[in-house]
Amino acid sequence: MPSHVFIELGAAIAGLAVLARMASRWGVSAIPLYLMAGLAFGNGGLAPLNLSTSFIHIGAEIGVVLLLFMLGLEYTGEELRESLRTGMAGGIADLALNFPPGLIAGLLLKWNVLAAVLLGGITYISSSGVIAKVLAERRRLSCPETPSILSILVIEDLAMAIYLPVAGVLLTGEGAASMALPVSVAIGVAGLVLLVAIRYGQRISRLIAHESDEVVLLTTFGAVLLVAGLAEAFQVSAAIGAFLTGIAVSGPIAQQTHRLLAPLRDLFAALFFLFFGLQIDPATLPSALPFAIGLGVVTAATKIATGYWTARRAALDRRACFRAGMALVARGEFSIVIAGLGAVIEPRLGPLAAAYVLFLAVLGPILARAIQ
Repeated sequence: MPSHVFIELGAAIAGLAVLARMASRWGVSAIPLYLMAGLAFGNGGLAPLNLSTSFIHIGAEIGVVLLLFMLGLEYTGEELRESLRTGMAGGIADLALNFPPGLIAGLLLKWNVLAAVLLGGITYISSSGVIAKVLAERRRLSCPETPSILSILVIEDLAMAIYLPVAGVLLTGEGAASMALPVSVAIGVAGLVLLVAIRYGQRISRLIAHESDEVVLLTTFGAVLLVAGLAEAFQVSAAIGAFLTGIAVSGPIAQQTHRLLAPLRDLFAALFFLFFGLQIDPATLPSALPFAIGLGVVTAATKIATGYWTARRAALDRRACFRAGMALVARGEFSIVIAGLGAVIEPRLGPLAAAYVLFLAVLGPILARAIQ
């Protein structure tokens, strides 16, 4: 490997360390700083770097997977089952409140119906990666509102297991018959992983358990990547696969795994947010920014309403309800994936989605910090 690749990657990671120090000193989330760094050093930025794109991309994917796996470690299969049972009403409210703004905005822009539906998906889905990182940073994983947040995120990710295959088939122009197989497979795989996590979690934990940190680290890290990759191969979110793997790990082994994987999570999560910023060309943002900010303000309010209502149903106090709502504001990885799918039918979708996601990815952590 050429020496300049090591130099650039080393400089990039060292720069992220400086930003993390600044965020820690200021008492704010480091996520907006990582995003801004990606903007500054990506194509079209102030000082573009020829970073190893493939390495950064893979590192970013691992970052999302580890963020969701570590979030799953905080809950048992029984807690997840109860969360889904009680949170289904919140999931329906989430779809009803957050999908229509994007759909209506696309129609107002005189886009075709499919492009408007894709924009609806962008405004609907929260960023599991950003939210998991914020919850970990703010030490809110054990807060009373976190199960309400979690139920929304899980239902959204499961909804994506249906939405993405359907959107992909519609974009190819094929009929309903072609849609049935990929959607059925995606639902079946998601259900199977969920069943294994809930029913056989304790057995899996006993199988993984070992007195050697090295054995546990290699076993769990390998298992997470394997399950995430298999889920992705069957059109199910790698993030939901990783999350359910975390659910399956319980007992003392969960604490040991958390201790071993936390440093890896922090490293790769930082690369994820850097890579996200690197993908956005700053030159495309100014024209799309006013509309994106307007749409962002509306859908930030609808997400806050979603979280507040869901947490209120769980009999939490007003402060916890607002924390739940504000935690859900950020959009991220799924929104960018949807925008990438729609670029072939509506060129304006990409810049609008980038400006929208960047605005809410910065606003989300700020709002999450607003109420302690």
